[in-house]
Amino acid sequence: MTNTIPALIHLNTVADYLRKKLKNKKIILLFAYNATGKTRLSMDFKGLGKIGGKRDTLYFNAFTEDLFTWDNDLESDECRHLRLNMRSALFEGIEAYDIENRVREVLARYATFNFQIRKEEITREEAEKELYHQSITLENGLFFINYIVFEREVIEDGISKNVSDIKISRGEENIFFWCFFLSIAQLAFDAESPNDPYGWVTNIYIDDPISSIDEMNLVSVACDLAQLLIDEKIQQRFVISTHHSLFFNVLSNALKSGFGRPWEKSLVQYFFRLDDTGQYHLVEEKADTPYAYHLSIIEELRKAASNNTIKVFHFNMMRSVLEKTSAFFGFSAFTDCIKDHPRVQLFARFLNLFSHDKNLTFAYREPDDGQKKLLKEVIDLFLEKYQFNLHNTLPGHKE
Repeated sequence: MTNTIPALIHLNTVADYLRKKLKNKKIILLFAYNATGKTRLSMDFKGLGKIGGKRDTLYFNAFTEDLFTWDNDLESDECRHLRLNMRSALFEGIEAYDIENRVREVLARYATFNFQIRKEEITREEAEKELYHQSITLENGLFFINYIVFEREVIEDGISKNVSDIKISRGEENIFFWCFFLSIAQLAFDAESPNDPYGWVTNIYIDDPISSIDEMNLVSVACDLAQLLIDEKIQQRFVISTHHSLFFNVLSNALKSGFGRPWEKSLVQYFFRLDDTGQYHLVEEKADTPYAYHLSIIEELRKAASNNTIKVFHFNMMRSVLEKTSAFFGFSAFTDCIKDHPRVQLFARFLNLFSHDKNLTFAYREPDDGQKKLLKEVIDLFLEKYQFNLHNTLPGHKE
């Protein structure tokens, strides 16, 4: 069962709608494809909470990850550090509140590497030459550089030893950022007054907390997050958005199981989409089984092909449909769904190009005639091969 909110023209309007919805819901769960505007929506939501120099939203998104920058030591290739942008409020009180041990406790659930937060004194001359100047703090006339080093236990010749100054993988990096954020959020959960550390936080906005390449931790993070959110002692309100269907499904099911009936009192979930006229839609999903709108996406692709209204973001949508279908049938690659197409490899290259671009202007532009023709051929082949029962399933659209 679905319910479509009237079309919203601006992301700021969507953010305002979500804020109003949180007045009587604890959690809003959003599913949206990449290039829909999820990250920008989180920033608009945060911006609406800034009144008179005060703020109310702690957020995790791509901008949070950008607060950490690798220094890969290109000269000697030995000491690889992760620099901290100390201008961010996220790192306030990093020593006073024992953040390092808080992060380590959370990280132990998901990773085998360890880390240390270091603060190293440097001279004024070194500070002036420092490329990563945002990682420098000035305290009592002294300059310090703030960074993180990672280490891992390895076995060499049957002997266990710690290897330090390593560079962790992208998936490990992402889970570290998430654990760091959770440790900060815990301070907000524990606050008893606005004067306590992060006591100003009334809303928490989380956008894609787990990397698509970290399949091992995806289910664990979703289940652990659900356990946290259903805790009655936590008074903050949450918006969680993701492009990852498995994460959405696991989190949705875990929340509904945790809240019990009627879960609708605490949770509302939407499919957040951008239509071919540039308007935003929030399609509320009320069914007990989440993510029932994949047929709507296939229907929209069919309409875009038949009406010749194909945009670049339709390639992103097609990729998602192919990935889900290939997973269902146990194929090793999403291209196996359309392997009968003579130009399947060319199409795969277009998908890789278009679906990973984060620029909304690029995503919304019109492909050239050859690209349109290729996508239309693939859609027609897909629908002919897999007989979906569509019946105009897309809410708010008419032929």
